[in-house]
Amino acid sequence: MKNFSRDNCLLVSIIIPCRNEEKFIGKCLDSIISQNYPKEKLEVLVIDGMSEDKTREIIKNYSQKYSFIKLLDNPKKFIPSALNIGIKSSKGEIIIRMDSHAVYDKEYVLKCLEYLEKYKADNVGGGIKTIPFKNTIIAKAIALSLSHPFGVGGSRFRMGSKKIRIVDTVFGGCYKKEIFKKIGLFNENFTGGSEDMELNSRLKKAGGKIILAPDIVSYYYPKSNFRDFFLHNLRDGIWAIYPLKFVRMPLRLRHYIPLIFVSGLFVSLILGLFFFFAKVLFILIFGSYLLLNLFFSLEVSFKKGLKYFFVLPIVFASRHIGYGLGSVWGLIKLII
Repeated sequence: MKNFSRDNCLLVSIIIPCRNEEKFIGKCLDSIISQNYPKEKLEVLVIDGMSEDKTREIIKNYSQKYSFIKLLDNPKKFIPSALNIGIKSSKGEIIIRMDSHAVYDKEYVLKCLEYLEKYKADNVGGGIKTIPFKNTIIAKAIALSLSHPFGVGGSRFRMGSKKIRIVDTVFGGCYKKEIFKKIGLFNENFTGGSEDMELNSRLKKAGGKIILAPDIVSYYYPKSNFRDFFLHNLRDGIWAIYPLKFVRMPLRLRHYIPLIFVSGLFVSLILGLFFFFAKVLFILIFGSYLLLNLFFSLEVSFKKGLKYFFVLPIVFASRHIGYGLGSVWGLIKLII
């Protein structure tokens, strides 16, 4: 691959939306400071949604120490508006969207640019390695569930890839800035998520190429307890369906399976009060899921430690049922 010298490096604008991320933003910025890309060719814009914790104070301390880090305000507080503020304020030819809940390999920026050029791509990203933020069995089990096909349904950027792939979307993403002039900015109706998927859908329709490269590596910290994990999945489920109100956006079958599963459980349970066949259907759906859940939980536990077998079934259920309930609510909102 081509090695970029300081003379031919492009100016890169890194955009980080955040709100109340005092536990994570420092780790994220440290990983960016450690990049092996020339700092004089970096611009880091942290767009804060008016945080109520120490996030802003932390960012200001970094910006005083490093001139290429800047704090911008996001009065609307939502991620798409933060991204758009960042893009409009950026000076770079390249835009890299980063997540404050993640840390990045020291070659992340360099490799993004190398693959962007080598494959004449319009957006490049890599896989994420999910790691626990806390040293608890629940936090570790949640991280394991988000790296397993039963937990993420075959999502390429979550499970990783051994080869270069053309994909529909990636985590974060490295874009040529000119792309946003061609297809527009992020859709600010997507206040709860899926804004990346919607933008990349427009990019693909416009003939753009999105590349997933296995050696572009980031490490993501998920929620660390059952409550936050369930609520996060609930929100993701809503925003897997509700965005159809604003745009027609193609989704994979894996996005609909939790909706079908939870709807089937609920409908068969209600009808089972009146009809025998519905009661049998409920037992079949619930029993099949329980067996699959226990099977995959045991499979992971044999590899990672049998202690996880007592936690993983609940984690997987929180993932699937939370996402499914969210999708049901998203569908109700869509219809109403």
